[in-house]
Amino acid sequence: MVGSGMAERYHFRYFNSVDMPDTVSFISQTSEYCGFNIAGPKSRELLSRLCQEDFSTNNWKFMQSKIISIVGSEAIAIRVSFTGDLGWEIYVKEECQLKLYEALFEMGSDFNVQPVGSRALSSLRIEKGYGSWSREYSPEYWPQEVGLDRLIKMGKPEFLGKEAFEMLQNKKPREKLVILEVKAYTADASGGEPIFLNDGTPVGRVTSGAYGYTVKKSLALCFIKYEYVGEGKQFDVFILGKPHPAIQLAEAPFDPQGMRLRA
Repeated sequence: MVGSGMAERYHFRYFNSVDMPDTVSFISQTSEYCGFNIAGPKSRELLSRLCQEDFSTNNWKFMQSKIISIVGSEAIAIRVSFTGDLGWEIYVKEECQLKLYEALFEMGSDFNVQPVGSRALSSLRIEKGYGSWSREYSPEYWPQEVGLDRLIKMGKPEFLGKEAFEMLQNKKPREKLVILEVKAYTADASGGEPIFLNDGTPVGRVTSGAYGYTVKKSLALCFIKYEYVGEGKQFDVFILGKPHPAIQLAEAPFDPQGMRLRA
């Protein structure tokens, strides 16, 4: 299992709560692997320079994973990207990290490959409307409140959490995760800012915010009380103690249909 420490601890709670055959066990490999997210319109071409694998869409669909050999090292490769653009996550053993890192920059020099910091990544995922664990997603929110209910297949005979969702699925959401475009004057929202109606009624809070440099908009992912949610609804987001007008968007402004992600 490869993943971050917080996600790992959360998932292990589930693994430890389920009866398993004596032949099944889970061993954490988090400290043994290092991961790279290679993303952007040239990511396929860059990876093709480092590996004999066929990275075409016909051979490698979105969300598929494979074991590949890259710059002489075995790697776990997943076609997924938190940036919302075309991309892959590549995981190699810790001792192979530097070799792959240097190869990515050497072979991608004509693409002007650059490392991406956490704030830049946050800006990209907010443009795409991607929630983040512990900010937009947690066990405290119902699936229908964060848009994950469409991924639950109740026709399956059994899965972990089915009974819990059966009790929730017909309940009206308490609040909804939405994306706002903010008229930011002095600063962008970053998370924790209160949201009001124009008459001062408190209706929600920002969970993540940033300026979207691709779409040229100040954006905020927010939870709004369900009865006030609606495309085009107007709100005031208080940033640095001052109200900033905001409007609810119908969808994320960057590639809302996922065409680039699945190209």
